[in-house]
Amino acid sequence: MHVEPHSLQWQDAYKLMIGSIVPRPIAFVSTIDEHGIANLAPFSFFTAICADPMMVCFAPMRRGTDGAIKDTLANIQHNQEFVINIVSEPITAQMNDTAIEFNPEVDEFEVVGLSKVSSTIVKPPRVAECAIQLECVLEQILDYGSHPGSGSLVIGRVVLIHMNEEVYKDGKIDMSKLAPIGRMAGNVFTRAAADTFTLERKKFPDELRR
Repeated sequence: MHVEPHSLQWQDAYKLMIGSIVPRPIAFVSTIDEHGIANLAPFSFFTAICADPMMVCFAPMRRGTDGAIKDTLANIQHNQEFVINIVSEPITAQMNDTAIEFNPEVDEFEVVGLSKVSSTIVKPPRVAECAIQLECVLEQILDYGSHPGSGSLVIGRVVLIHMNEEVYKDGKIDMSKLAPIGRMAGNVFTRAAADTFTLERKKFPDELRR
């Protein structure tokens, strides 16, 4: 069978996307508004772009009820800074609670019981309980519609990386120490380091080179 996306209600298209594009890492994004109030929210449309310059991106969809932009995007539009905190298993419940649509004046750090730690370069605070935090400055925002189901792509340049020493070994991240989680469809999550395997990439045979 095949499905043409334009023939679907956006909710149905969304279900196909989140059920097919799995597992998805979670960007736990901290920002501040024009009054200095912190905001914290998770986004599972998140990935890396390149290493030099180090660029990352995440995609906040518009609210499904009225098409309004989310507080995270509004804050980034205002001050052009944010922090991406990497979610580990011990704070899964708190991360999930920040997805509630609180009013803009609510500080999610305080509501869910996570700790703030000052960033070094950008103004938004980091999540102290996260073993890896990426301080980012805004590079570009691409908007794709202004209705429910549409969204934006936020591209950020990483200006500073914070890592707990226990997760960083020999120039690499120790997945067993980081214990990252990923998002599946619906309310299902996955332990990204729980069941892994190694597969080395083959090199192109020299005898076939021209």
